[in-house]
Amino acid sequence: MAVTVELQAVESPAQREAARALIGEYLRWVADIARAEYGLSFDVHAMASSDIDDAGKFYPPTGRFYLVRVGDAPVGVGCLKRLADGIGEIQRMYVQPQVRGVDAGRLLLTRLLGDARALGYRRVRLESLKALEAAHTLYRAAGFREIDPYSENSMKDYQAPETLAACRQSAVFMELTFEDDAA
Repeated sequence: MAVTVELQAVESPAQREAARALIGEYLRWVADIARAEYGLSFDVHAMASSDIDDAGKFYPPTGRFYLVRVGDAPVGVGCLKRLADGIGEIQRMYVQPQVRGVDAGRLLLTRLLGDARALGYRRVRLESLKALEAAHTLYRAAGFREIDPYSENSMKDYQAPETLAACRQSAVFMELTFEDDAA
């Protein structure tokens, strides 16, 4: 039986609460990996609160914030924000384990990239723990390539200065440049 995946913009209080729960779930999962694999820690609560409550971060006009739904159940999230002039950043791409493999992540990534293009971003960046290899496979298939760490990444806001270098070494930094449609 085919699974129907739907993306909904996070707008209502109920959607924000569903997104908060999923982002918390995602960040706790990533924090566990970061602690076990790299000896790093970060403030999950502060990150989740910033994601939900900062109206200028993932919300229009410069960002996008989606819930992934299968039936009535919210099962994932994904966000786009303005990083710098002409550059967007994808963050918090997450689908729960039980729905991985049904192309929910691919659908979400495609939507976020389409939005980035529509918003006039010429490049889209992301940062991901090295341990999340399945995600990197998805990003590479979409055209992302590895780049050097970029200073605008958000982890600098959630890491102590003495652990920032280790944090950067634990991550893969990627970028997609949109080809000129006029060619």
